[in-house]
Amino acid sequence: MDNDAKLRPLYLAKILYEQTDEDHYLTTAQLIQILEKKYNVKSHRQTIKADIELLKQFGLKIEEVKSTQNRYNIYGRQFDVPELKLLIDAVESSKFISKSMSEQLVTKISSLAGQHQATSLKRNVSCENRIKSNNEKIHMIVDTINDAINAGKKISFQYFEYNVRKEKKVKRDEPYVITPLHLVWNCDYYYMVGTYDYEQRLGSFRADRIVECPIILQEDGTPVPDGFDVNTYLNTTFRMHNSEHCEVELICDNDVMDSIIDRFGEDVTTYANDMTSFRAFVNVAVSSVFYSWVFGFRGEVKIKAPENIKKDYLEMVQEVMGGFD
Repeated sequence: MDNDAKLRPLYLAKILYEQTDEDHYLTTAQLIQILEKKYNVKSHRQTIKADIELLKQFGLKIEEVKSTQNRYNIYGRQFDVPELKLLIDAVESSKFISKSMSEQLVTKISSLAGQHQATSLKRNVSCENRIKSNNEKIHMIVDTINDAINAGKKISFQYFEYNVRKEKKVKRDEPYVITPLHLVWNCDYYYMVGTYDYEQRLGSFRADRIVECPIILQEDGTPVPDGFDVNTYLNTTFRMHNSEHCEVELICDNDVMDSIIDRFGEDVTTYANDMTSFRAFVNVAVSSVFYSWVFGFRGEVKIKAPENIKKDYLEMVQEVMGGFD
């Protein structure tokens, strides 16, 4: 058997996958023409029929509509169009994926629907005016971090921040050495949660702010801090802001119970306070981000204890108000 005969069923499957779907068919004559014109492979009616049967035995879902000119199509794809739209929406709306990479991924995802549906997907699903990362290496950075987590190794990397002139500046001269523990998608950004090399202290880093692809070191990673649970860490940390955790008592209006559960989960400890409010005991990373979350409730959530946290919060509010004198 020559190579053309061996390759013909593969080319035929490719043509059907790319150019047909539940609503679009190709006739025997069209398949013969495409095979010859695009791939320079000769075929005829009987070889097309035999190859189709072979592909069906292999497991491809090919429909045959018998008539004077038989028609064929691929149906039952792994992803249907609504599922592909969801994937495209996720890619388009993700801040950590750069604009150019989003376009490449959308094109690849759209191709899974075949060329007829792909045009519809690319034309109708978009997310305008979305601020996107300009780090084109984000996929390699995330992949390297994931490899290090699986291998239980430390990584070395540099991290940047913007100065007042909107220039990227390396945050410190010495690279960070971190044992990555988890990759987290939080507030539309990818974060790496890990422990510092020199102490059992947790830190979080935005993946798109890592300068270059991290270096996986040969050293085994630092052990996970005692009692660390990633879900607890995420539920008690606001916008991945690193700070010390402590238990805070809140007085909350009854109307905000949904918000408290959304933030801390159904296991949050609560007690009735009076007829219109309840007390909530939450373990949180106390920071200005936590204070801004409390402030956003416009008095429906108040800090009752500990006293030093309550005092710090009041001082922050007074400082902000002082800026309007």
